[in-house]
Amino acid sequence: MVIEDFIRERIPHRPPFLWVDRVTEVDEDRILAEKHVPDNLELFQGHYPEQPILPGVLVCEALFQTGALLISEMLRKENNTSPAPAVRGIPVLTRIQGARFKRMVYPGDNLELEARVKERVSTVWFMKAAARVEGRTTVKVEFACTLTT
Repeated sequence: MVIEDFIRERIPHRPPFLWVDRVTEVDEDRILAEKHVPDNLELFQGHYPEQPILPGVLVCEALFQTGALLISEMLRKENNTSPAPAVRGIPVLTRIQGARFKRMVYPGDNLELEARVKERVSTVWFMKAAARVEGRTTVKVEFACTLTT
């Protein structure tokens, strides 16, 4: 698997725990990304093996990583460090609020990931995110991240 440079330069996650394959769009306070859910993930052998589904917590993790990518990109722009070197500190999840699981995600699905900054207070970002498959919402969640060094 080749990790897109944009991702590698902004967050420390790597396979097997990288849940974003590529970034398709970034603007001032919003990011769109994608994750293909492989058919052969080992976890499908034990998570409802007769009808495997991706655990909702991993869909949330994909959204949290997408949000961290946006925060890192915002910091790079603020500090005029694009594309490298990396900004000091990494975004770390500090709060999860109101996760709503609407539909299941199956092997072979392509997750469409969207995260937005609702508010920033110093080094804390309050975010809203949604995952979709074929335009249909699977998960909605609000969360907060802060920088750690």
